[in-house]
This record gives sequence, structure tokens and C-alpha cells, in this order.
Amino acid sequence: MKLVILDRDGVINEDSDEYIKSVDEFRFIPGSLEAIARLNQAGYRVAVATNQSGLARGYFDLDTLNSMHGKLRRALAAVGGHIEMIAFCPHGPDDQCACRKPLPGLLREIGERLGQDLAGVPCVGDSLRDIEAARCVGARPILVRTGKGERTLAKTDALQGVPVYRDLSEAVDTLLMVA
Repeated sequence: MKLVILDRDGVINEDSDEYIKSVDEFRFIPGSLEAIARLNQAGYRVAVATNQSGLARGYFDLDTLNSMHGKLRRALAAVGGHIEMIAFCPHGPDDQCACRKPLPGLLREIGERLGQDLAGVPCVGDSLRDIEAARCVGARPILVRTGKGERTLAKTDALQGVPVYRDLSEAVDTLLMVA
């Protein structure tokens, strides 16, 4: 079965420079849930790899994060979709962990737990760290303009060869056309 790995904030749900700290702030980008459901219906497994340094910073706790992910899973089920696995890094940027993107720890965890070679696996993100993590494991990076995507495009030239799409829905449309 095929796999797609998604970043969370800025790809599936709205992002904020102030962090997503509560279930009320956890709002979906229009079309993202339906895009995930389309992937599932086309035979793809979907996993999420997300940095959540708000945990280390004390902005929210693990119960709140689990409630956000519960909201995501329920909303997806309502449109016929599901996520196979959510891997998250709870550390801050100075913690020197191996799981915080741009390091490849989260993606490797997904590959190991799902028994999937990550070579060529589409990884959709909105930041350079998502692109770098995907490249580290030989996956296929994809950038969306939602979230921090526009800022990423404006501030780096390290995106050569990376396809760029308006949002997750457009990226999924293209993935399904070439699959």
C-alpha cells in the first residue's frame, strides 16, 4: 500500500506564529480533510509528522494535543478519511533531539512503525524544515503555499526540483493524476 506523509500545521490545519494552543484554535484548512479522504479512497495510507514545541514551551499539554488529534480523526471520519499514524516531536528547538524536523527522526519513526521504505514517498509540508527532513530519508518533498509556504518560497532558493501547490487539495489532485 502506498504512503503519503503530511506536516500538520499549515498543511492540514491553519497555522499561527503564536502556536496552536487549544482545540478551539485547531481549525482545518478548507479542502484538507477531503483531500486526505481522497488519498485513502485511492489506496494511500496517510501519516502525519509534526513538530510540537508548544509542549516543551508549556503552551499546551499532552491532553490538549491528544484532543486536537482526536478532533482531526473525528472530522476525517465524517468525510470518509483516516490517518494511519501521527508522529510528533514534543521538544523545543534547543533540545538537540533527533526527532525535530529538519532532522529525519519523525519520518524514520513512521517508516519503521508502518514497515515502509520511505524512498520516493511524497512528503507534503509548508516549510524548509519539512523539505529537508524529506530529503534526508530519500522521500519526495512537496511544498504547499498555505501556512508558512509563501514565506518559505520568498526566503529560500533551496527548493529547486520541489513541486509547489496552492494547498493540500491541489497537491493531492496532482498525486492522484500521476499515480
